[in-house]
Amino acid sequence: MLKAAIFDDEYIVLQGLKQMVDWQYYGIELIGTAEDGLSALELVRAKQPDIIFTDIRMPGLDGLQLIEAIMNEQPDTLCIVFSGFNEFEYVRRAIGLGVIDYLEKPITIDSMQETIQKTLDRIAREQQFGAMKIQYEASRAELAEKAALDLLFQGNAGAAEKLCREMRIERASIDGVMVLAFAHTHHPLPQYSGYHVVEVTVEQERLALLLLEDAGKLPEEQLQLLHVQCGNDVFASGRCYAALEDANKSWRDARQALRYGIFLEENGWVRFEDTAGDEPVRSELSEWEEAFVFSLRACDRSGLEQAQQRLEDWAATARLTPEQTEQEIIKLIFLGGDVLRESGEDVSRLLPSTRTIYRELGVLDTRERMFDWCRRMIMRLAEGMEELRSPCKHNAVQKSLAYIEQHYGESLSLQQVADYVGMNANYFSLLFKEQMNISYIKYVTRVRMEHARRLLQEGLKVNEAGEQVGYYNHRHFNEVFKKTFGLTPGQYRDQSSASLRSDFREQS
Repeated sequence: MLKAAIFDDEYIVLQGLKQMVDWQYYGIELIGTAEDGLSALELVRAKQPDIIFTDIRMPGLDGLQLIEAIMNEQPDTLCIVFSGFNEFEYVRRAIGLGVIDYLEKPITIDSMQETIQKTLDRIAREQQFGAMKIQYEASRAELAEKAALDLLFQGNAGAAEKLCREMRIERASIDGVMVLAFAHTHHPLPQYSGYHVVEVTVEQERLALLLLEDAGKLPEEQLQLLHVQCGNDVFASGRCYAALEDANKSWRDARQALRYGIFLEENGWVRFEDTAGDEPVRSELSEWEEAFVFSLRACDRSGLEQAQQRLEDWAATARLTPEQTEQEIIKLIFLGGDVLRESGEDVSRLLPSTRTIYRELGVLDTRERMFDWCRRMIMRLAEGMEELRSPCKHNAVQKSLAYIEQHYGESLSLQQVADYVGMNANYFSLLFKEQMNISYIKYVTRVRMEHARRLLQEGLKVNEAGEQVGYYNHRHFNEVFKKTFGLTPGQYRDQSSASLRSDFREQS
C-alpha cells in the first residue's frame, strides 16, 4: 500500500482532507499530517511517505524549502502543492523543484480526488516502465553474454562486431581485449571508464571479458582493487591483445595462469606474465598436452598418468588408426623432451634416438601395447626431471634470493629473475615454491613489506617508503601493507613514532 502525508498550517484543511477523502479506496494509507514545515520534515524522515501534499506557505519551513529538502534526501517522493491565488511565481519554482502537480485553494474534494487518480496513474506508468526496463536490460545482458561466448569460441570479425553491437559500443573505440578467469565466483570489477565488461560462464569456468578503450593503459589500479576484494580467492588475467578476435588467446592465457596460481596457492590477482612466462614450450597445445607439460614440470606422476589416460580415451573415441596413434604418442614424448631441455637436461640419456623410437613403436600392433610403451617413456622423463631438480634447485633458488634482496624496489617480474638464474619461468616458479614453501610472488611481497616497515620505523613518509620498495600506486601499497600487518602504513608510522617517543622519555 502507498503511503501519503498532508502538510498545511490550516487545521480545517487537514481535518477535511483526512475525513472526506476515502484513502483506502485508492489503496493509500494516510500516515500523518503536520501544520509547520519543520514537523513535516521530521515526519517525512521518520515514515518516508510515497506521496506528499503540502501547502506552499507554512511557518518554520515553507513548502518550497520543505520540497527542496525532500528532493535532496528522497528524490523518488511525489510532491503535490497547494497554492493560493496570485502565487504563480511560487508554483513555477515548485515545478522547477520536481513537483508533479498543484492544487489551487480553496481545495475541493473533486479536485483532490482527480489529483490522487492522476498521481496513481503516473505511478502505475512508472512501475510498468521500470519493469520493462529491467526486462530489457536482462535481455541485453543475455545477448551480450551469448555474443561474448561466440567471440571466445569462434574468434572472428563477425563475432567481434556482434558483441560490440549488443553492448551498444563503437567497434572503433575498442583498442584491446583481456580475459579474467576466476577460481570460484565472479567478483564485480570496480567502475572504470576505460573498459567495458561482460561476465560469462563456460561450463564451470567463470570469466570476465574486458574490452579496453586504450590497450596501452591497462586498468592496473582497478585489478589491484579487485585483488584486495578477492581475499583468499584467486583470479587470473591473460595477456592483453590488440584485436578483439584474439580474445580466445587471452582466455587460454588466463586459464593457464589460473591453474598455476591455484597450484602455487596464490590468492588475489595472478598474471599470466608472472606465473607462466611469455614463451610456452610449444604453441597451440591440446588440453591433455598442457596437462602433461604442467605435471612433468611439477614432477606429478599422478598428473602424468591422468594426461596419458585422456590421450588414450580420445584416441579410442576418435578411432585413430595405428599410424595416427603412433604420431600422437611421438608428439607427446617429444614434447616431454622439450620440457626437460628447457631445464638444462641432456635428453639423449633418457630417451632412445628418434630412429629407435619409430622402430620400437612401428612393431607394436595394438593400442594397448603402444600406450604401455608410452607410459614407460613418460616415467623415464619423470625420473629425469626428479633427478634434475634435486641438485640444481637449491643453488638456483639461493641465487634468486640474493637477487631479490638487491632489486626488491624494481619491477622484479618472475621472468626477470628466472632469466637471471638461467631457467624457464614455469620451471623456476615450481622449484621456488618447493624449496621455499611459498610462491615467488608472495615471497617478493613479504620482502617488500619487511623493508617498507623498516623504512617507516626510520621516519620515511608513506609515499616515499612505498616507492622505495617498488609500489608506485600509493593506494595499492596501503592495501597490501594493511593486509600484511593489520595497520595502514600511516598508522604504523605514527605508532612507531609514538613508541620511540615513549622509549626516549623512559630513558630520560
